[in-house]
Amino acid sequence: MGQQSRIYYAHSGNNPDKSDWQLLSDHLQNVSSIAAKNARYFDAEILAKIAGLLHDIGKYTEGFQNRLEGGKRVDHATAGAQIAVTKWGRFGKLLAYIIAGHHAGLANGIDSGENRSTLGDRLNKTILELDKIWEEEVEIPNELSFPPIKSAENLGGFQFAFLIRMLFSCLVDADFIDTEKFYLELDGKQQKRGDHPSLQKLQQVLNSHLEDLGNKAVSSSPGIVNNLRQEVLDYSRKQALLSPGLFSLTVPTGGGKTLTSMAFALDHAIEYQLRRVIYVIPFTSIIEQNAKVFRDVFKELGDDIVLEHHSAFDDENFKGRDETKDKLRLAMENWDAPVVVTTAVQFFESLFADRTSKCRKLHNITGSVIILDEAQMLPLKLLRPTMAAIDELARNYQCTIVLCTATQPALLHSDEFFGGFKNVREIAPDPTELYTALDRVTVRHIGSQTDDQLAERIKRKDQILVIVNNRRHAHALCELIGADKSHYHLTTLMCAAHRRKVLFDIREQLKAGNPCKVISTSLIEAGVDVDFPMVMRAETGLDSVAQAAGRCNREGSKLKEDSEVLIFTSPEWKAPPELDQYAASMRHVMRNHEDDLLAPKAIKAYFKDVYWRKDGELDAKKLLKTHRDHHAKLTFPFQTIASEYRIIESYMHPIIIPYDKKAEVLIAKLRYSEFVGSIARELQPYLVQVPEQAFFALKSAGAIEIVQPDQFGDQFWKLINRDLYSEEAGVNWDDPYFINSDKLVIT
Repeated sequence: MGQQSRIYYAHSGNNPDKSDWQLLSDHLQNVSSIAAKNARYFDAEILAKIAGLLHDIGKYTEGFQNRLEGGKRVDHATAGAQIAVTKWGRFGKLLAYIIAGHHAGLANGIDSGENRSTLGDRLNKTILELDKIWEEEVEIPNELSFPPIKSAENLGGFQFAFLIRMLFSCLVDADFIDTEKFYLELDGKQQKRGDHPSLQKLQQVLNSHLEDLGNKAVSSSPGIVNNLRQEVLDYSRKQALLSPGLFSLTVPTGGGKTLTSMAFALDHAIEYQLRRVIYVIPFTSIIEQNAKVFRDVFKELGDDIVLEHHSAFDDENFKGRDETKDKLRLAMENWDAPVVVTTAVQFFESLFADRTSKCRKLHNITGSVIILDEAQMLPLKLLRPTMAAIDELARNYQCTIVLCTATQPALLHSDEFFGGFKNVREIAPDPTELYTALDRVTVRHIGSQTDDQLAERIKRKDQILVIVNNRRHAHALCELIGADKSHYHLTTLMCAAHRRKVLFDIREQLKAGNPCKVISTSLIEAGVDVDFPMVMRAETGLDSVAQAAGRCNREGSKLKEDSEVLIFTSPEWKAPPELDQYAASMRHVMRNHEDDLLAPKAIKAYFKDVYWRKDGELDAKKLLKTHRDHHAKLTFPFQTIASEYRIIESYMHPIIIPYDKKAEVLIAKLRYSEFVGSIARELQPYLVQVPEQAFFALKSAGAIEIVQPDQFGDQFWKLINRDLYSEEAGVNWDDPYFINSDKLVIT
């Protein structure tokens, strides 16, 4: 057979005669078409199409075809990258990054990254010669067409790198999807992706739910708080007609932000033909409760409407099992769901990522409404690059962003924040008037309080919540006041299923008017619906004080003067340096606003002071400068940037707690189930995240054991020494070695 008549394949099949193998030309056309569709929300269809056509051009070699029959590995990604640069020069490098990295990940342009060649090295590499037949089978457009990017001042390099990541996402997702489809059909199966109810249907279900809530509120507890929640909801929904872009939703704690933001998001998405709602939460510890709120609302539409995604387990290690029937797992790979609930870590680190697994979903962020819950929690040391990413999504990727908070950070250009957000529109009614109407607590600083003094105050009150700055302090206070059925302890050393049970008991005791004394870390401030007549808060930032205040007189059923939020310092427990700086800003603001410490003007003054103190640290890794430095020659160090943009730098290990029978059944299922992704999600309520030092201490003590290492590597660890887990405090940290490790963790 002559070389010109050789048939080239992309993927092998089952039949020796190759009748069921996938033609390479078919794969390239399929990927090109899917990638172009993926890029439609940022007008980059032609670039994505070309990337799809070129990504596997390197398979037009005898070497790769031999590989399909069991031969040695062949680099098939470099050829397309080299063609792009030869054909289009400097701007061909944009495609070269994408094509060269579509398996290994985005490389550094120059300067070696970890276990990955630079793009420069790849472009200079000698590769196998391609069969010229590729030029007959694949028609490459002659002209590159760039999307109409609206430029941002001094951010040209950042915008270009952002575009490369987005195109990379379009390509790798298209490649995965076409390959997955081929192998499923080879096994007589169908691809189970998409096919979700329309956003209009979600809107109808939410409307019905909100109407039921309103009717119940009127009949059960009519009053100013419920009336204001309805007012906020109605007013905010009217703003959904405003054009896409940047919005804020500033509503005091307890004002109904969660459902109001979802109602706005659905109304706005339908009005402007956007496609999904992405709800971004600052803490892993509360993602489950927010996801549950939305699942309960949309439950009649099916289990796959709300996708909950964070990074406790690494999806890459689930390979080796057939999970193609698991629709939620498939959606998790690329966020193909109407509602995505995720963490700030997962969301923002993905926007700066280099790996295919993390970048794959990025194109599905475009054309979405993104709700940033507790926007004041944006990571300070990465604040400027994070703000640049938010602005870029709104500016060039058809996204609407809602900065949703009770204490709006002073990040606007009009707040005199250098390089701040412009044209941010408030969704809620006037925040100052809203604060005045919902002002239902008295806040004051009571100075220093020893643990003995705190214990005396706790004993004197029937119902009180005390929030401290670290888990060791919470545990010590619990030990001091002693065990009692009215005493409760909350910490992230408890798994979520345990905390859920404790919170249920707390709410029942509060509702019945029974004694209820709770000592907690800051986790209770994150949207937990409890209502105490008194809250004590260890000195911290003013935004955290406002969150704590939201747990006091939440329903407005008591007089303001009878509902106290007391701030105190603790001489025995020095605050971590980061919290101490926030506390310093709060003390600074108190000098001028002590009479009304939670008023919007006080909050604005607080954040301005925080940003002033932190100005040189708001891009601690100098990531924006890195983008600028590499813009001229397009030598962006993608791998380095990804390693530098880490919201949580100290690595945490998830440990599975066999807390109840369900947890034990799920752990057992890991050993034989084909749908591991589903089980991993069901196991989320049974995880406790521990610092790396503590993890290795537990491991060396034989307190934990690995589950199925042959299948999942170092992925699943379970606690086997149950003596180290108590009903009162969760994982036991009495060992001094563990206590030293725990100093790394605030909550």
